[in-house]
Amino acid sequence: MGAVILIRILVGWVFISEGIQKFLFPQALGAGRFAAIGIPLPQFAAPFVGFVEIFCGALLILGLFTRWVAIPLLAVSLTAIATTKIPELYRPGQGVWYMLHDARTDFSMALGLVFLLVVGAGGLSIDGARKGIRDYRAGRTPPDGNERSARGLGSQAPQEDAPHTIAGQPKPGGPGGIAK
Repeated sequence: MGAVILIRILVGWVFISEGIQKFLFPQALGAGRFAAIGIPLPQFAAPFVGFVEIFCGALLILGLFTRWVAIPLLAVSLTAIATTKIPELYRPGQGVWYMLHDARTDFSMALGLVFLLVVGAGGLSIDGARKGIRDYRAGRTPPDGNERSARGLGSQAPQEDAPHTIAGQPKPGGPGGIAK
């Protein structure tokens, strides 16, 4: 499932960008906005959320601790929906279509994060490489049962009936290395 990297880049990049903007434009997107929507301790909450978005977004792109970092980012997305999008349903002149349009990025990020929670980082990730190393050390084969891919490209799978060999050459003494 190599395409998972595209979802990680998409979701991670949006969070990194939004986190940086909380520091660049504190009145419009950081502490000022947090105060306007009623988030407690906006001077602390906005930089904290910005840091979480940048740090966790970067880890998503790298594919490191993917399922774990998706959880705080999902909390950020759901909080944004609850505090800024749901109230639009009840404001005069806004309503459901206004809210759905305004929340499209929040909903997309939330669904992308749920996807990453379910499937993980995918093979093209640090998490995937770490899993491959653990599986290799434990002698496990991948879920497709392809032992050759578990041992590395170009590896020769051992044959049941063949004599033990080293680098393709029979061991001295005949089959199985038993001296005659």
